[in-house]
Amino acid sequence: MEALTIFARNCILAVLSGCMLLASPVAAEEAADVATGTRLAELLRAARSVLSNYQTLINDPAVADKHLDGERFTAEAIALYGKRTGSQLISNDLAERDRKLLQAQVDAMREVIDEHQDDINRPGIAFKGFVPAVFARLMNEKFAAKVGNEALVRVTAPEVLVRNRKSLPDAWEAKVIEEVFPDPQRPKDDSYTEVTEVNGRPAFRMLLPEYYTDSCLICHGAPKGEIDVTGYPKEGGKAGDLGGAISIVLFQ
Repeated sequence: MEALTIFARNCILAVLSGCMLLASPVAAEEAADVATGTRLAELLRAARSVLSNYQTLINDPAVADKHLDGERFTAEAIALYGKRTGSQLISNDLAERDRKLLQAQVDAMREVIDEHQDDINRPGIAFKGFVPAVFARLMNEKFAAKVGNEALVRVTAPEVLVRNRKSLPDAWEAKVIEEVFPDPQRPKDDSYTEVTEVNGRPAFRMLLPEYYTDSCLICHGAPKGEIDVTGYPKEGGKAGDLGGAISIVLFQ
């Protein structure tokens, strides 16, 4: 298991550009899974960032039509993905599986945005509750409805930080969060991978840690216990603290 983790760390920067040379079919399959998982996670992160950047507009009670429909949103998310990774999202160079899964993510985010137009454009109300965490959960649920027999994506967190029970970590995720990520000898940003079983099926699993940034602390920072804008007590977190993880499942 640790060997696969080291392998993932060594190839994480190369997988998006497809520039690795591999020594065996097993290594090639592992690298392909790491690449796929990384792409799915990065597209989810890009989509969340776009929604985060629009929070001020979405929550402006004086503006009705925000002109933020699914088409505009997905175009900006894809552009941000390209800017961050240096790679085109869906190209002929990708395997058929990757093209299918990434397109499912794009379709999922577009549908979520289009289905929430009434909330986004509701005048006279400031905070709409349509925050990145809610958006990500809805996007991942739609993704599962489309291709859940092939792949799953979800955002989880240490159990004490979970606000929605749907996001509670399963046993595998909890073990990685509690035993692997805190290891001081482990590079902080490394993902963790393992071939195991999910729902009785062989699966490649990948968990990517996420740490609080300054923007997260508006809801998750100090003072601990103070009620934030969403109605939850703040966790008292600091920038750089582990705040969550993106969990990827690729069925084999």
